[in-house]
Parts: sequence; C-alpha cells; structure tokens
Amino acid sequence: MTKGGMESVEVFTSEGKGRGLKAQKEFLPGDVIFAEPAYAAVVFDSLTHVICHTCFKRQERLHRCGQCKFAYYCDRTCQRAAWLNHKNECSAIKKHGKAPTENIRLAARIMWKIEREGSGLAEGCLVSIDDLQNHVDSFGEEEKKELRADVESFLEFWPPQSQQFGMQYISHIFGVISCNGFTLSDQRGLQAVGVGIFPNLCQANHDCWPNCTVIFNNGNHEAVRSMFHTQMRIELRALSKISPGDELTVSYVDFLNVSEERRKQLKKQYYFDCACEHCKKQIKDDLMLAVKEGESKPSAEMVKEVIQFSKDTLEKINKARMEGLYHEVVKLCRECLKKQEPVLGDTNIYLLRILSIASEVLSYLQMFEEAADYAKRMVDGYMKIYHPNNAQLGMAVMRAGVTHWHAGLIEAGHGLICKAYAILLITHGPSHPITKDLEVMRVQTEMELRMFQQNEFMYYKMREAALKNQKIQVMPEPSNETSPSLFHKKE
Repeated sequence: MTKGGMESVEVFTSEGKGRGLKAQKEFLPGDVIFAEPAYAAVVFDSLTHVICHTCFKRQERLHRCGQCKFAYYCDRTCQRAAWLNHKNECSAIKKHGKAPTENIRLAARIMWKIEREGSGLAEGCLVSIDDLQNHVDSFGEEEKKELRADVESFLEFWPPQSQQFGMQYISHIFGVISCNGFTLSDQRGLQAVGVGIFPNLCQANHDCWPNCTVIFNNGNHEAVRSMFHTQMRIELRALSKISPGDELTVSYVDFLNVSEERRKQLKKQYYFDCACEHCKKQIKDDLMLAVKEGESKPSAEMVKEVIQFSKDTLEKINKARMEGLYHEVVKLCRECLKKQEPVLGDTNIYLLRILSIASEVLSYLQMFEEAADYAKRMVDGYMKIYHPNNAQLGMAVMRAGVTHWHAGLIEAGHGLICKAYAILLITHGPSHPITKDLEVMRVQTEMELRMFQQNEFMYYKMREAALKNQKIQVMPEPSNETSPSLFHKKE
C-alpha cells in the first residue's frame, strides 16, 4: 500500500490476533514509521472552551465560532482548517439548541465524513471505517445500555436532511469509537484533551514490551507561510531496531503492573487475552513484587499486610488529591513509606507508586529536597522495570531532573535532564514542545554546572540572588491522571 506515506508498512493477518501491521523496511530507534491525520476528532466536553478544536492546543485566548458559539479556535488559520469538518456540526448545534456529548459529536463527524466521501478507503488509509473492529458482540449489559443511550442521543441530534444510517451501522460506529478511540493530548503532552479515530493506527496490535510508541503531534499552524503549516497528526515511532517483516506493536496499557493485572485490564477494555512474551513468561513480575532481601527477610504474612495497607492508602490519597488536600497527601505518603521500607524491595510497584506521588506533590508544595530524594528512588526503580526508551520513563526522569534542579542539586539534576532528553528524542522527536523545553533546560543546567564546578561558593550566591529576583517557577499542580493512556475508554 503506497497511499499517503504508508508505503513503509503493510497490513497482514497476524496469527491469533486478526489484522496487524508489518514493517516493509528497516527502522532505527526514533524513526517515524508513519504519521497519520485523524479521520475525525473532538475535544472533551469539559475542555471545549480552553482547547482549540482544530489543533488541540491549550491556549489562553481562543476565538469562538460566531455561528454556533460552541467551537473555539487559536486563530483564523485554525478556524479555516476546521470549516469542512465543522460546517454540518455548526448548523446541527444551532438547530439542536446545544452541543451533544463528545461521543455523539465524534460519531456525527465520522458520519458526515462518510456522507461526503463514502465509507470506502479514505486517502492514505489502509482500512476503511466499515472494516474496523467494533466488539459490540462482546459488550456487557452496562456497555449495551450506554450504547443504546448514545444511539438515541445521536438520532435526536442528527439532522433529517443529512444522509440517514441504519441502527446497526450507527451502533457499529459507536463500537469503533469505544474500542479504537485514541487519546489526544495538549501540546505539552501532559493532559488528555480529546479523542480521535486513526484507522491505520488501529491496525497496530498490542504488546506489553512493544517496538513502537505513538506520540500525538499538534501540528504547526503558526507558521507565517502556509507552505510550512502542518496538520495535527499522530506519529508511530520506532523504539528499537525493527527489521523488514517484523510486526509493529504498541502498548495499550502502562507496563507498570504485574502481567496478571495488565491482562485483566486488556481483557476488560479491549476484549482480548494478551499472549505476549512478557505476559506468558511473567517477565519482570518478580521485580514488581520484590521484597526486602537479607538477614531479616519479611514473612509472607507481613508482605501481604503491607501491600493491603498500600492499596488502602492509595485510595485515601486519591480522595485527598481530588479535594486538593496536598499536605494530607504528603502525610499519608510518609506514613505508608515508613511501613513499606522495611518490607518491600526497591522495585516494588506499590513502593514506586507512593514515591511517585510523594515526589510530585512535595515539588508542588516547594519542598524540593525531600521531593528530590523520593524522585531519585522512583527513577532508580523505574529504570530496572521499563523499556529503556519508554515515554513514561522519559517523563518521570524529566520530572525528577527538574525537582533536583529546584533543590539546588545541580549535578544530579543535570544528569537526569540529559538522560530524559536522550529518551524523549526517541519517543517524542526533536521538534516536540516538551523535547524543546528539555533542550533549553539541558543547556541551562550545563552552564550552571560549569559555574558550580569552577566556584561552588559563587554559584550558590548567584543562585540565591537569581531566585530572589525571579519568582521561582512553581511546579504544575499535581494531576489526578497518570499521563494520558494510549486509547481513550469511557470509564
């Protein structure tokens, strides 16, 4: 298939997994295997007025569509780019009196595109919307109920003058959204802001230890000359060396979970039993459940008790975070670490989860020294568990580097920032905003490190003066989400 830059991959039938994608040539870590614009995409209901409906960037001031008063855009460029997809939606929202939910809006955008172009192969697509998996037959009672409600709402919203589709076909589209909706993030890549359908990406099968990663690129609409405008797209990037004929895989779930838990999650959300090497052989499970070694090895009873205590604490932490009670979160983390430290090993996921939350919240509260200590331990554990080129590992190492810098630990901070930069160059690429930010930090910390090595006393004096004059850059408020997961599932 050579349409739309897809000549380096082909669709094949993967044993026991249905369709899959295969490489047609060799790729090295960081190579973009293909980039794909969304077939259709929408901003989440809760963020419609703070995110551009074309490029999904978060902006301070957005222009509102004068007709429907619902859609928002960065500028005229984004508004013009959106018109083809927004035109029908715009008049339907005006007639309906209000905008429906994100699921209905996404289904409607897909149907209007089908009305315009037919449901065959769209340009650059390896498969048609009709051929995408919907898994409606595997839905449980609750999901079927939600599906019926969505179909009803869709029919209320869908204009009578538009092409009419049968109930079964409408259900197929909602099934496709449910199983294949891809999470779109803002330009920093830190917050999930929308959901889109990317038919080629949908063909990539899951592996818990994949050879590819997917990054969302918001495109560039700010270029002065329109020839440099690039549209919003996803990029499938190689994480390791890939040979011609190798299957291309991505991970649908975070690896930081024992194989049994990952398999449960995959079965529940994506309706398949994971048979990847890491699940079959339970690779790294021993690290994730590690207990303290040595003379006084804890009893099985004690381990069980501490893990239960950790689970209960994580629930309390979530509740306190929701209410913004960050000092309470810190107290809970400290209590939990006191119980965990004599019993759990350095790579135990329950210990790592608490270390991650503690370092993030303490950074936000500007208690940087304690935060840096926890961040260092978290990163040391992550390095032993994650694939060396994992995007989540890169982001965690970056956070730890910034925390160390804030704590005045310039050598460790610079080292971590360099390590994060090396990972994100592969997972995000050099032009991603977060990689660019990291490059600026890398240059700055390198300069500071040189100064520190030449004259430690002068370095601290200058740092003190600089921090007095400039408001210290406050860490972002801790989010209640982990970084956006690959596919968007309605909870």
